[in-house]
Amino acid sequence: MRATLAIVGRPNVGKSTLFNRLTRTRDALVADVPGLTRDRHYGAGRLGGRPYLVIDTGGLEPEGQGVFVEMARQARTAIAEADAVVLVTDAREGLTSLDRDIGEELRRAGRRVFLAVNKAEGMDPELATAEFHELGLGVPHAISAEHGTGVREMLDHILSDLGAEEEHAEPDGGARVAIVGRPNAGKSTLVNALVGEERMVTFNEPGTTRDAIDVELSLKGRRYTLIDTAGMRRRGNVFESVEKFSVIKTLQAIERANVVILVLDAIAGVSEQDAHIAGFILERGRALVVAVNKWDDADTYEREMIKRAIGRKLNFLSFARFHYISAREGRGIAQLMDSVDRAYQAAMAKLPTPKLTRALLAAVTRQAPPRSGLSRPKLRYAHQGGRNPPTVVVHGSALKALPESYRRYLEADFRKVFRLEGTPLRIEFRSGRNPYAHRGL
Repeated sequence: MRATLAIVGRPNVGKSTLFNRLTRTRDALVADVPGLTRDRHYGAGRLGGRPYLVIDTGGLEPEGQGVFVEMARQARTAIAEADAVVLVTDAREGLTSLDRDIGEELRRAGRRVFLAVNKAEGMDPELATAEFHELGLGVPHAISAEHGTGVREMLDHILSDLGAEEEHAEPDGGARVAIVGRPNAGKSTLVNALVGEERMVTFNEPGTTRDAIDVELSLKGRRYTLIDTAGMRRRGNVFESVEKFSVIKTLQAIERANVVILVLDAIAGVSEQDAHIAGFILERGRALVVAVNKWDDADTYEREMIKRAIGRKLNFLSFARFHYISAREGRGIAQLMDSVDRAYQAAMAKLPTPKLTRALLAAVTRQAPPRSGLSRPKLRYAHQGGRNPPTVVVHGSALKALPESYRRYLEADFRKVFRLEGTPLRIEFRSGRNPYAHRGL
């Protein structure tokens, strides 16, 4: 399981800048918990072969008031979810009383803490961190989240200390299928319907599910490992918002999966949280099947509304198949799993280089790429660059000038030729020096 790091500290010390640095984005928001004043932000990163998840928080003020109370509650929830905490401080302002209060709270929480002294660019590292030893949280790391100075070294230290290992492909035991969705959408009921027994505990209330549990399954001679974000909660042992929806467990389940079943609630409709989960699935390149559950309970009006909402909020999932099911009654389950099989086969498909190149050249013949200035991009050959998701690498010249519309055209063509249904498809363009350029070719 990949390490999870929570970034905490008082406001305005550079936590979000460090978050964006670790996730290599400028806005790596992938999931929000709805209905809260200040949300936790989640992102994924990788150092070499070691993957990790990062949680950004708004600010931790133990004695805060007003909105800062909610921000502190969110930070404490992130601390509860994480394997380790990165406490960010400010080298320019020095050690403050609030830093001491936060450090003391983290000690009482019993979490593994790593101390980052931010904004240390241009400063002697030993001088920048000298007074922060007073916190008693281990050796402080002088970093600059904005410029990247010291961040890699600190991250390497954290991951090594946590025992994070390089990610390796798991042995083939059939498709790993993650079942995700909002609380009370019917995820565990779907697992029970598939395995034919009360394997997952289900109640008619949100938040029954907390931890990820693997369930081995065999259907029609095919093997699956179902990853349900499930497990009985114990009241009082976790924070309320963690009980309602453990984002980290969902993200980890998606990361481990070959195929994801996104369960929607036909009665509750499609929420922004559903769209955030779908966006993360797409970002991670996982094959996807969407199950719209409780279809038998929805009247004609509710069915029309959810179909409209799907078209409006989930239009970026055009590659996925949608099934309207009743997990409780077992209706539509067989067809759902047929789509899971097709999505898995597409995600793991082997695309031979000769056939890929022929498909590429045929697509170019039917529709040549638009000119860029006086020249036209030339697409010469293609090969497979990876699986889960399938990645096609196209070689040629002046490919940086290709518009996004042409990428979508090639994607649709490759999907049709190779019957890639249910999985994202990534296309990478690589331009090389044309050895015949002096001949005008």
